[in-house]
Amino acid sequence: MIKDLLHETEDKMKKAIEALEADLRTIRTGRATPALVERVMVNYYGVPTPLEQLATISAPEPQLLTIRPYDPGSLKEIERAILSSELGLTPNNDGKLIRLVIPRLTQERRMELTKVVHKRVEEARVSVRNIRRDAMNDIRDFEKEKLITEDEAERGREDLQKLTDRYIAKVDESGARKEKEIAEV
Repeated sequence: MIKDLLHETEDKMKKAIEALEADLRTIRTGRATPALVERVMVNYYGVPTPLEQLATISAPEPQLLTIRPYDPGSLKEIERAILSSELGLTPNNDGKLIRLVIPRLTQERRMELTKVVHKRVEEARVSVRNIRRDAMNDIRDFEKEKLITEDEAERGREDLQKLTDRYIAKVDESGARKEKEIAEV
């Protein structure tokens, strides 16, 4: 029973890490990466749609992204979505494809992005702790309902804490890796 709970809890923590990784990929570093714009929401015929579903996104050079829409009629909407996003990039539209030149980051912008990374990492830590709290409550309920003994509950709590510590370390590791990317000139 405890093993099943720990396995389920670990799956939830893995998903929290995956969500953090996906979130951190969207934060701009000095290098062009398609993940930067994949999640930009484009108003496509009145429906908010992620850019990755509307176009092919590639990085032919370290400082350049190209976006080739499947439907050339959506170029204007894609351009508008990029301009209104928080990326701070200006798209160049040649009628067939959009080019995004990724400028080098200023020291000030690096500091701002580092703060954003800290915020997202803290949110992930809170998420992992909330998952732990829910599992602790389940262990407590199992113990109250006499489904497990006190010793099993204590062992379960210890294993749960070890699991939580391991995932908090992974969250911190992801954050440190992204900060290092941002700091690279």
